[in-house]
Amino acid sequence: MKKPGTLLMMALLFFGCTSNSQKMPVDVTTVKKLEVEKYMGTWYEIARFDHRFEHRLTGVTATYSLLPNGKIQVVNAGYKDSLQGKYTSANAKAKLPNPAEPGKLKVYFVPFFGADYFVLDLDPDYQWALVGSSSPNYLWILSRNKDMDTETYQMLLNKLKARGYAIEQLIKVIQ
Repeated sequence: MKKPGTLLMMALLFFGCTSNSQKMPVDVTTVKKLEVEKYMGTWYEIARFDHRFEHRLTGVTATYSLLPNGKIQVVNAGYKDSLQGKYTSANAKAKLPNPAEPGKLKVYFVPFFGADYFVLDLDPDYQWALVGSSSPNYLWILSRNKDMDTETYQMLLNKLKARGYAIEQLIKVIQ
């Protein structure tokens, strides 16, 4: 059974709150090419900066599907405290405001109030993605698989560190 409460609150907090956890500037340059159709499907959250809206969530996924009008249906879901915990999900819509910047999307959990969704880096085969925001306080490592090998994970940490992110603040997500 879907319970929109927790993840809806997650979305509202994402829009309205920023943390001072990341004080140094980071490179939020996005990918220059994004094949939206290839990006669709389910992504598993491997690691993230922890926030109130995702605090204690495990088994977190983001599932994207292309809508007939060109927008993207977003379903974020996870379990509270453990993989056997209470299931919660939130629905949103995403769009690409400027086709000249394909890595910069906006996600709307509530109408007229969009959050930045920046695809910072992307595997050529769309097997992993680094996602951030215009704020340095939001960061996710996503994968098509529940598990990520140590070598790939370390390579992604190195990429994020080179961009100026405080990678020591990442938490690994139980999948």
